[in-house]
Amino acid sequence: MKNLNWDDLRIFVRVARGGGLSAAAGELGSSPATIGRRMLALEQALGRPLFVRRQTGYELTGDGRTLLGKALAMEAGARPIEDWLSASGNHPVVRISAGTWIANFLSENFSRIWSPQDPFRIAFKTAEARLDIAHREIEIGVRNQRPEGANLAARPLPDAAYAPFRARNHAPQSEENWVAIAPEDASTASTRWTSVQDGLVIAVWANTPRTLYDLIRSGAGKGVLPCFAGDRDPLLERAGDEITELRHRQWIVMHNDDRHRPEVRAIIERMATLINAHAPLFSGERPMGNG
Repeated sequence: MKNLNWDDLRIFVRVARGGGLSAAAGELGSSPATIGRRMLALEQALGRPLFVRRQTGYELTGDGRTLLGKALAMEAGARPIEDWLSASGNHPVVRISAGTWIANFLSENFSRIWSPQDPFRIAFKTAEARLDIAHREIEIGVRNQRPEGANLAARPLPDAAYAPFRARNHAPQSEENWVAIAPEDASTASTRWTSVQDGLVIAVWANTPRTLYDLIRSGAGKGVLPCFAGDRDPLLERAGDEITELRHRQWIVMHNDDRHRPEVRAIIERMATLINAHAPLFSGERPMGNG
């Protein structure tokens, strides 16, 4: 019984149910000749005939009926495992690394980059620190500069602009107060900007961009945000002009090998389409109330 495998038994079940080769071939997307050869090989491996072959179809022998009962039991036992694989482990996961504001934007527009019909899942890795694409910590990263590694590929995105924002229709404690990311927690030019300006009164320090955002919305003071985050919030308004030195190009970055995977390629295309469609928002051309 060496060479006996589950695939042959699955084919056997379909031939037995359909009463012949043609029905099984149509169900399996194969040819009747191929199915016939597989059944001959199965009979040889078992050392006993399974079918009486007639012009009208295949009729099971006594051994064939016995094997069918056992094969059906195996099929029923395997179905929970196949369902489990189909529900989770059989779907590849695409990991996306992005800073707080890009991750927030992608989350709000999630239906534009993924649907329940997609044969893959998505895992967001939201962090200001960069995860290592070259060593496959993630599949896709959104970065503020083009990568230099030879094994990395990049796709350009629209510029991101930055400006100071404050709470709309909210009396601030002081027009001079600012909120900022603490220097020891600042990892980007935009989070460091407030702390290195002379003469600013920083009323509150935060250690994460999200806390900074909540403080600005509460009226604690002005703070620097990317325009695509601040300008789409009706509770915020610009508190000054664009900070031009913070403007930068964005990039979708991926490993050269991963970019050819269908699921990674699909997500890259959808992300690029989504962000390019909002290029004026990202470049600071659509402040709230200005059309």
